[in-house]
Amino acid sequence: MDCRNALAEANGDLAEAEVVLRKKGIASAGAKAGRSTRQGVIGAYMHAGSQLGVLVEVNCESDFVARTAEFQELVHDLAMQVAATDPKFVRRQDVPAELLEKEKEIARARALAEGKKENVLDRIVAGRLEKFYEEVCLLEQPFIKDNSLTVENLIKTRIARLRENIALARFVRFKVGDTAPVDGPPEASDKAAS
Repeated sequence: MDCRNALAEANGDLAEAEVVLRKKGIASAGAKAGRSTRQGVIGAYMHAGSQLGVLVEVNCESDFVARTAEFQELVHDLAMQVAATDPKFVRRQDVPAELLEKEKEIARARALAEGKKENVLDRIVAGRLEKFYEEVCLLEQPFIKDNSLTVENLIKTRIARLRENIALARFVRFKVGDTAPVDGPPEASDKAAS
């Protein structure tokens, strides 16, 4: 019925009807955003050669949806996205204020070094910050399988199809050779190393 209504709204144009359906789906996804997501799965992706691995936690409202093939595919796609793009944060709100200020300073200094005028600096800095968010925030990134979608819009399309709220909770990316500080007392890390 939704398809027929979209075709009628688009005067029989299939491409325009698809756009209408996508807009309605994203709008309905926004309405579901406040609903609780206490179910879901932790998905894994291991890149060929076992040199790179990713774990992602994706939540939804019911275990029924969490077990569907479409939800599992979304989780796998998100894990592959993390493996391919190495984001540092889930969303822009997760970026620490100190890091954001540092990026603003760098963008401003770079614009000044390029000879940009003072009256356009704020717009240039804002544009470069958007690019920064796109690089380091998973939800802001173009989806690797379809760069006309952001990861956030990919999730919204799945919310519309599955009719449940979906939230990307967290991720971790492991790469052989990358080292991170070991938590715990120094003697514990010494024992682990020997």
